[in-house]
Amino acid sequence: MKRFVWRLQQVLDIRVKEEQTKRTELVKITERLAEARGELLTRQAILRDMISCIAKEKPHKRLCEQEFFLKHSAVSQEQIKMLKAKVCKLESQQRQKMSEVLKIKRSRESLEKLRAEAKREYIEEQEKLEQKELDEIAGISFVRKKNPILQIRQR
Repeated sequence: MKRFVWRLQQVLDIRVKEEQTKRTELVKITERLAEARGELLTRQAILRDMISCIAKEKPHKRLCEQEFFLKHSAVSQEQIKMLKAKVCKLESQQRQKMSEVLKIKRSRESLEKLRAEAKREYIEEQEKLEQKELDEIAGISFVRKKNPILQIRQR
């Protein structure tokens, strides 16, 4: 039986590599998003901790610390705003990359289905050809057994 060759195999290989590349990019974006979220949560937690510490202080000491906190919080709030913007940007990139991965995955899966169908048809065709050849051989041997002239020539 000759070997199965599918004409679109190179296209399927390209789709597989493309999907792997997009998945790698998606993982990198997800890691950057996790880092940005972690940093955002850390900064917010630091501000909350500072507020709770200031609230526990005595009134005279609290005023000095509140003044420092207010100066510091403006910078911190600006950094938090920037981190939130970065998180939003990364989330949109992540959604876009996910849609690209899903699109390529569907394309790859449809190509794999086409390949499986083509291989199934190829195998059926080869089995039919093999069965036809076996039938011809059986028919020839039957005719040789029934015809005495052919038996003499065969010896």
